[in-house]
Amino acid sequence: MMRKLDTALLAVALCIGIGLQAQDAIGYQTPPKAMADLVTARPTPGVSIDAKASWMLISDRNSYPSVEELARPELRIAGLRLNPNNFSPSRQNFINNFTLQQVNSGQTFTVTGLPANMLATDVHWSPDEKKIAFTNNTSKQVDLYVIDIATRKATRVNKQPLNVVLGDAIEWLDNNTLLYKVITQPASAAPAKPAMPKGPTVQQNLGKAAPSRTYQDLIKSPYDEQLFGFYATAQLVKNTNGVETAVGKPAVWQSYAVSPDKKYLLAEQIQKPYSYLVGASGFPSEISILTVSGQTVKVLAQLPSAETSPSGFDNVQNIDRRFDWRDDEAATVTWVHPLDSGMIKNKVPYHDVIYSLSAPFTGAAKELAKTQNRFRGITWGNSTLALLYDGLQGKQTAAITRLNPTTGETEKLIERNTTDAYNSPGSAVTTKNNYGRDVLLITGDGSQLLFNNQTGSSPKGDLPFLARFNLQSKQSEIIWRCKEGSFEYVSDVLDAQKLVLLTRRETQTDAPNYFIKNLVLRIADRQITHFANPYPQLEGVSKQKVSYQRADGVTLTGDLYLPKGYNAAINGPLPVLIWAYPREYNSAADAAQIRGSQYRFTTLSYGSPISLVTQGYAILDNAEMPIVGKDEKTKPNDNFIEQLQMNAEAAINKLSELGVGDKNRVAVGGHSYGAFMTANLLAHTSLFKAGIARSGAYNRTLTPFGFQNEERTYWEAPKLYNDMSPFSFADKIKTPLLMIHGDADDNPGTFPIQSERLYNAIKGHGGTVRFVSLPYEAHGYRGKENLLHMFWEEYEWLEKYVKKAK
Repeated sequence: MMRKLDTALLAVALCIGIGLQAQDAIGYQTPPKAMADLVTARPTPGVSIDAKASWMLISDRNSYPSVEELARPELRIAGLRLNPNNFSPSRQNFINNFTLQQVNSGQTFTVTGLPANMLATDVHWSPDEKKIAFTNNTSKQVDLYVIDIATRKATRVNKQPLNVVLGDAIEWLDNNTLLYKVITQPASAAPAKPAMPKGPTVQQNLGKAAPSRTYQDLIKSPYDEQLFGFYATAQLVKNTNGVETAVGKPAVWQSYAVSPDKKYLLAEQIQKPYSYLVGASGFPSEISILTVSGQTVKVLAQLPSAETSPSGFDNVQNIDRRFDWRDDEAATVTWVHPLDSGMIKNKVPYHDVIYSLSAPFTGAAKELAKTQNRFRGITWGNSTLALLYDGLQGKQTAAITRLNPTTGETEKLIERNTTDAYNSPGSAVTTKNNYGRDVLLITGDGSQLLFNNQTGSSPKGDLPFLARFNLQSKQSEIIWRCKEGSFEYVSDVLDAQKLVLLTRRETQTDAPNYFIKNLVLRIADRQITHFANPYPQLEGVSKQKVSYQRADGVTLTGDLYLPKGYNAAINGPLPVLIWAYPREYNSAADAAQIRGSQYRFTTLSYGSPISLVTQGYAILDNAEMPIVGKDEKTKPNDNFIEQLQMNAEAAINKLSELGVGDKNRVAVGGHSYGAFMTANLLAHTSLFKAGIARSGAYNRTLTPFGFQNEERTYWEAPKLYNDMSPFSFADKIKTPLLMIHGDADDNPGTFPIQSERLYNAIKGHGGTVRFVSLPYEAHGYRGKENLLHMFWEEYEWLEKYVKKAK
């Protein structure tokens, strides 16, 4: 009897054990129809308009590819993801159709000659804007097409398949000549993987510091080196009216740029040895100037591997960098060199110097200017005016300086915190010069610029504006601003004298469309596109920007969505999903600024939680989760957990106070750093009924050389890394957590193992957790079946643990 009882207990124990270990082997599921229809809705087309506002190219895209398409062959080497069959990046966002529209008449034209089953990318207007070039991907090669606007016909112009493995697909040399890269060998000639390697893979370091963030898809063996060399090697060619001519010899072209006068190329060629620690963009390279026929004019620099780049956001290698053409001269190359040995902590009057060298590139380099902080870029104007940008990421500061390129004189125009959205000037408006390059649009007597702020953050929410900036007084005058009740920004300045603008306008109920606006004549705006609402399922859903304060007085905001027909007095409080992404601030005042607009049309991305509003949930999207440094000695992350809790409590209390949210039925979720936030909130608070964490990183010791905006390393702040890791507190996560991760995540730091290990840790301590691994998905998800299943998982999780929770 005893033996029979023991056997029975053993059988029960085995069954329980099997139940704990078994996988939930289910096929693809779909969420409720209203949610599914929102996921698969066809997105609003893209628009590109010529400088004269005569013709507009309308680009249509399908909603999402099938998982079967994502499952096509993919090669992951040197930080790249490639389609080994056609020498192109995999997982691109393709255009599926082009239409031409005559702006004045509004008449649309079908473009003939487009390839069947078109998968287009890299759209480029010719200098005279009478032609449009684009690449088309097929299963076996990448081709080059040109649309003639006069005939509205597309023609394939390449003879040899293109090689776009490293980007820089096409560039116009003149109105009839295109520059691009072609393959040197067919895909069938790729080196075969040896059955037995020649020996072990060996890496070593001989005393040089090589701190590196955790990159994906790196070279791991000599065979990977062979593959990279094979796929990245290309022949540069120029194509004039269909005739291809070789430019130089085959090389691993990292980049190339044509000089304004079209006589030279500024080229970067990758050199060996290939790194096992950084991706292709950090491999050793040679920077040189070539003629457009490919002859070397001058070698400017031999750059080492980026392996030895120092850690810290504002530290750089002690080498020349940022090589570029000056846009306002025929052929002048510029570059930057650090004056602090690359270490921003070194106390020097200036941290960077900008040099220039003009054709024929035989003289000595000329010093153009120095920057007090780290160089960020230049917008060229003319021989006496350019705008010079510098700043510090670590201190969240930025400045714009007026530069006279001839004399080297500088004058500070604007200084601000990069997190101070209210005082952002926007971007300087540019125009085409006689070289066809974008340079500063200088108005009036030469003392004024135009600045376009397409966000226009203000205490009333985002209200984009166009401003006139006086270089003498350093004062800015807003000459147009979006009216409350809509969200409208200037897409382009079509005529600076008459102030004719191309704007993009939307409201809560009106889908984004384009208008021509005349600020001088003040005639009625002319609508030139008529795109329909792709989301009729959301009609009647209410949206408002809610504002509230956390315990320490910092003002927070979020976008609140409530179901169609909902009335708090009649229907009572709803189950809630709070969706957020933490951001760091050095200033509490900046953190408290209002960002976003309640007047924007609701556009759903692949991961948007808003579709759940159709299922009876209140959604607080873009809930502010600021992490603020208390003083100059305190870094924002020093109080990360404490501030997360204050943010979450404030949001929950606000929704409860409004009567729309049931504070006992609240879930929290986020993607990437938002997933990290979610796991931390569940580990350290009891505020929520459930959590949704997608593609996050949960163990900060696996990202030891910094993460997000934290530049201290693990060895400098081990306690911080441990305390911020929800993995360290997996035994405390008892709130049900749904974890989702793409099994091909390509984002630095968010390796799938991060989710695998947290799931195992929570399960090992008896927590309620579910882990869904989406096949073939990277950091951002794209497969239609995967997306539908993801929303089904989220819907089922929230129904069980939030809406129907006791």
